Amino acid sequence: MTRLKPCPFKAPTKVKRKMLRLAGTYFQGIGGAGIGPIVMMVGIFAIFYFLLIMPQQRRQKKWQEMLTKIKSGDKVVTSGGLTGTVLSAKDDSLILRVPPDNIKLEVARSSIVTLTTNEPEEKVKS
Repeated sequence: MTRLKPCPFKAPTKVKRKMLRLAGTYFQGIGGAGIGPIVMMVGIFAIFYFLLIMPQQRRQKKWQEMLTKIKSGDKVVTSGGLTGTVLSAKDDSLILRVPPDNIKLEVARSSIVTLTTNEPEEKVKS
């Protein structure tokens, strides 16, 4: 068997130990994570905002405008699939006439999904 030679380096001094400890914490990510993770989180939030939140807000605003335009005589479809004609409109409810037996139903205004008015379309002259 061969004998190993002793290490030619001296034992680390106090300053060297502190530097080694700081270097170890830095490389572990505790000392200085930098600005990278913050930029990544802001980027992810921006993507979510533009792909999910903003289109949903636009849809919600369009639906609210449609609900305010409902008047007597309009044909509507409810979220339950009922199709009927609006007889009268209150603040938060509507009275619908549902075919084939002309049944009158009171439904919540928020349950309306689509609206079709009975106004004739103007024909374009050629």
